[in-house]
Amino acid sequence: MNTLLRTPAARIVSLILCLVVAAGYMASAFSEYLAYHSAEKEDWKSLQLAARLEPLDAEYQYKLGQRLILMYRLPEAAEAFGNAAKLNPHNSTYWLRLASAQLALGQEQAQRETLQRAIAVDPKNYYVAWEAGNSYLIQGDLHSAFREFRTALEGEPSLSGEVIALCWQVMPDVDVLLQEAIPPTPAVYSWFLDFLVSKGEAAPAAKVWTQIVKLAQPTSLTDVFDYVRYLIGQHQPAQARDVWRQAGPLCDLRAYQPTPENLVVNGDFGLTVLNAGFDWTYQKRSDVNLQIDPTQHHLGSRSLLISYDSSGLDDTGIYQLIPVERRTSYHFSAYFKTQHLEGAGGPEFVVKDFYTEKLLFESDPLRDAGDWNQARGDFETGPDTGLLVLRISRVPPGSAIRGKLWIDRVSLSPSNGPTTR
Repeated sequence: MNTLLRTPAARIVSLILCLVVAAGYMASAFSEYLAYHSAEKEDWKSLQLAARLEPLDAEYQYKLGQRLILMYRLPEAAEAFGNAAKLNPHNSTYWLRLASAQLALGQEQAQRETLQRAIAVDPKNYYVAWEAGNSYLIQGDLHSAFREFRTALEGEPSLSGEVIALCWQVMPDVDVLLQEAIPPTPAVYSWFLDFLVSKGEAAPAAKVWTQIVKLAQPTSLTDVFDYVRYLIGQHQPAQARDVWRQAGPLCDLRAYQPTPENLVVNGDFGLTVLNAGFDWTYQKRSDVNLQIDPTQHHLGSRSLLISYDSSGLDDTGIYQLIPVERRTSYHFSAYFKTQHLEGAGGPEFVVKDFYTEKLLFESDPLRDAGDWNQARGDFETGPDTGLLVLRISRVPPGSAIRGKLWIDRVSLSPSNGPTTR
């Protein structure tokens, strides 16, 4: 039911009330407007004015605290951050900034309590965990720091580079870090492996690789290639071979595994050439063209075509590394054909000890073969030979050569086992 203001006195009272409400609203709006524009200036006095005009706005208190930190007025900054956190206890950033100010003031107990408030607000937030981890680290609480760093990496693996380097600096113990700081995820393990390889930490890197294998999840091919290259450089061909085998199911390398019947990977060139690891590796040259040819093959579906047009050549530019056993006899075999191959001598299959470059096998020159011919021979590895390199070299070296050479069905096997005939 509507009430009619029948008397002049009632109308006056109503008008006064409306004016009071309007004035209050206008004052509040003006205060907000003035506080907003004061805060935009971002100088201390303007921010202080904004915080005074709007004492219940947590953001103005926070901005004032940020400015006071820059002015090295730590007690006042801590008070401003504390006010912001009280006004909005659900904002973890306010608690984090308060904790930083308290730490700078030497208020360690209060700082720990404040950190716990920040973590409680956002327990899975990677930024909160990263900030908290650094604060715990400054205090020397490694256990709490590693716990928070683990949370940070679970939420944001891209922090791995910073976190891992920091953790290794204070605790260069791979077992501790794997247990406390490094979450069991492929991306973070990948960062850790790369870091350890870059530091030349062979034994810790092996432990991280073991964890990667245990995860049984897809792994980056690049990581495998880099790790195998590192192990070869460390004169650990057996370990490199094991890593290559273990990587088979992790990154679709099953087809690129050597077998007892043939230690050469992709010997018929039926697979894409990886140009890394224990597959064929090649270097581009202006005077040699390498390409897969599906129109020419011995028994498979394609071969490698090498086109020469060089005035002076030592090596074709393609090779393969082959882990082998020491003091063992091996049988080498490959098929080839040529077309218009000109020049003294010719290309040859050459097998050497990768580390000492000792020549173990050299085929006859590959020439004058209009149809598929076989190059083959036997040799024995020495007491220290664990890795071979198979190349197609130019003999005599440095001489001109032109024409085409196809190769197919390249194989290497222990002499007492099956051979390719």
